[in-house]
Amino acid sequence: MRGLSATGGTRRGRLTLGWILLLLAWAALAGAFSVTSVVTRPEGNLYLMDARLAYRFSEAALEALDNGVPLTVDVHLQVRQKSAWMWEESLVDRHLRYSIRYQPLSERYQVVELPDGAKKSFVSRDAAIVALGELDGVPLLGRDRIKPGQSYEIELRAALDIEALPLPLRPMAYLKPSWKLSSGWTEWALQH
Repeated sequence: MRGLSATGGTRRGRLTLGWILLLLAWAALAGAFSVTSVVTRPEGNLYLMDARLAYRFSEAALEALDNGVPLTVDVHLQVRQKSAWMWEESLVDRHLRYSIRYQPLSERYQVVELPDGAKKSFVSRDAAIVALGELDGVPLLGRDRIKPGQSYEIELRAALDIEALPLPLRPMAYLKPSWKLSSGWTEWALQH
């Protein structure tokens, strides 16, 4: 019976690590969302939130956008007491929805706040994507809901809403990793 050589085992380990790194790099190139900053501030009787999100859409999503398919992003936010158990109810549990779309007649991109329909137009796709990630003055909760001496955190996640895509595009979007774009959950302290 032959034993494993030290170089054979090491070589296999390096190959496995190489494949893992290659897959991670491929996933990063496919597109990714990230939450880069969250700041809260009291204003009047409310706490407001300013957040910056970086949206890196996959090539498939950008191609669809450039061909007139609107892309909807769902920003899920929760405010919880820092020491709360996971089954305890959140103080705030909201979904903010935004759509980015291309208007071929005007050759402009629009960012639309859903459901109220407030729109901003942009000459370039890149400018529209940057604006999509700028959330300013989002009302979180009343100041009276915060207990003195307690710590609170904001949990935030942004994801492409596949259900908002046109029906013929949804099956492919569910099956292909290039459409599963999300920031994952991030936690930020509520400054008060």
